[in-house]
Amino acid sequence: MNKTIDSLRDEFANELRSARSTTDLEHIKVKYLGKKGPLQNLMKSLRDVAPEHRPEVGKLINILKEEIESALEGMQTQLISIEEHDQLQKEIIDITLPGRKKFAGRKHIITQVLDQMIDILVEMGFSVQYGPDIDSDYYNFEALNFPPDHPARDMQDTFYLSSDMLLRTQTSNIQARIMEAQRPPIRMICPGKVYRNETITARSHVFFHQVEAMYIDIGVTFTDLLATMDQFVAKFFGREIETRYRPSYFPFVEPGMEVDISCLNCHRSGCNLCKHTGWLEIAGAGMIHPEVLKFGNIDSELYTGFAWGMGVERLILLKHGVNDIRLFTENDTRFLAQFPEV
Repeated sequence: MNKTIDSLRDEFANELRSARSTTDLEHIKVKYLGKKGPLQNLMKSLRDVAPEHRPEVGKLINILKEEIESALEGMQTQLISIEEHDQLQKEIIDITLPGRKKFAGRKHIITQVLDQMIDILVEMGFSVQYGPDIDSDYYNFEALNFPPDHPARDMQDTFYLSSDMLLRTQTSNIQARIMEAQRPPIRMICPGKVYRNETITARSHVFFHQVEAMYIDIGVTFTDLLATMDQFVAKFFGREIETRYRPSYFPFVEPGMEVDISCLNCHRSGCNLCKHTGWLEIAGAGMIHPEVLKFGNIDSELYTGFAWGMGVERLILLKHGVNDIRLFTENDTRFLAQFPEV
């Protein structure tokens, strides 16, 4: 039995010298002091020792156990000290290195322009209304004069979540809800994100931002629409800009039109930005269709109104000369840093 104890002592000493980390030390501790370790086996083997020798052998086993525990504790102190020193060495700051400049966060260019548009329109007397990105087919289409079989639905590729629910293709869904809930006069804008199942290119994306406006009251005319649009354009671009209105079709307005501004780059002399036409399209607009007023329980014989919608990214492309709409969603700080907050 004495030879077994001495052999175990030597074996433990050899393994302890090979420990290089506290993890190694933990494995050794479990191996020798664990419930299935050699020390426990020695204690169990005492029953095979002659009764007169058991006290002496038991004492030797306990001495070995204390030696192992003491050695493990001492080695643990050393290894922890070494590991802490190594960690501190890695964390040492070289004060001779040049400092790193910290850049303050800023609003994304889309948020900046959206805020600017909202501020201008609020100053012009419009309230701001928000609505759900996920809405029913009724509020996104039917209440806006898109019956189920209307060919105009083909104008927009829609993300359907079910047979009745979808990702809104325009923020006009908010207008339909407001008409149901409020009585004229109504003067409001609906900013938000919209979604269309389109191929992603430099000029189109599956989601983008819109600001739509609506004004309903007694005696609202086409002249009010043109004056509001001209005033907004002048305030947004910071100067008087020539506008042009072309007839167009939208199911929710009658008559409908598209709004163009004179090219900011070539001043109508013709360039690549305006495709050599001298004009840039910025919005769709028109007088609210009587059927849309009826869906909102508004008397179309008494009230009239206008509505228009603009794409936020589209305005940024025109105002800042950006040539790829995908840049807005790539989070490249080199691109975004070109638009500091004013």
